Amino acid sequence: MNDQAASLREKIVTKNNKLHFKKYRTLAIISGKGGVGKSNFSLNFSLSLQKAGFSVLLIDFDIGMANIDVLMGKSSFGSIIDLLNNGKSLRDVIQKGPEGLSYIPGGSGLAEIFKMDKETVQHLLKELQNEAIHYDYLLFDMGAGMTEENLKLLLAMDEIVVVTTCEPTSITDAYAALKIITISNNEIPLSIVVNKVFERKLADKTFYRIQSVSRKFLQKEIGFLGSVPDDRYVTKSVMEQTPFLLAYPKCNASKAITNIATSFAHEGRITSKTDTPMISKLFHLFFER
Repeated sequence: MNDQAASLREKIVTKNNKLHFKKYRTLAIISGKGGVGKSNFSLNFSLSLQKAGFSVLLIDFDIGMANIDVLMGKSSFGSIIDLLNNGKSLRDVIQKGPEGLSYIPGGSGLAEIFKMDKETVQHLLKELQNEAIHYDYLLFDMGAGMTEENLKLLLAMDEIVVVTTCEPTSITDAYAALKIITISNNEIPLSIVVNKVFERKLADKTFYRIQSVSRKFLQKEIGFLGSVPDDRYVTKSVMEQTPFLLAYPKCNASKAITNIATSFAHEGRITSKTDTPMISKLFHLFFER
């Protein structure tokens, strides 16, 4: 471990010992495959938490396929790429969306996926250390696939939500993602959201199918946050580049998102067994293994 990394760890430990920081939670939202509506869920879920009075920072980590800003109809002046590859501060790239939601665009259209070297990770940790305390929730909208860097980031999260649909291929890919994470760390809380559901019983069937396989082969309990119905207003809002929670608050999908956010924030669900901050866990994963 180099001197710069050691210095960063000392600063993190010193700050955490001397100051009483606001407690924040980190959540990664992933999918086993593309096309399941993960980013649309991430955006509207974040907005629902924000509307409920929580302070949220939504980070679009779907590098190369990012679309959070597009879903809001926003023109971005910076992205997560500027933070990771161009050395900008987190404050330089944080932007404001509807309901006061803070978000960081992901840099759409990039030909190459970034690779986080030690210097990049050190910069990311420093910036997160400075800004994370201003929020109740940090939500990471992750890209499809499981690179080594993405997996390390996932393993540092307090919780992970996997978005799937009722389609067999989507279920298979969701389970594959759950398996990779669980093999790496069996204690991270994992939950399922079933999206684009035609009938509620199909959502329940999809969850129980994933749950039973996870119990049998992974010895892992999976939580069920809920389901979002297939709703024509979701498609309509995407075309209008306005989050459906705001454009059509009374539609079935908006009601479902609100219920899921309420359950996530207030009701009993699987919770992390550790209070170790994400920043400390990331440091360990990148520099001390």
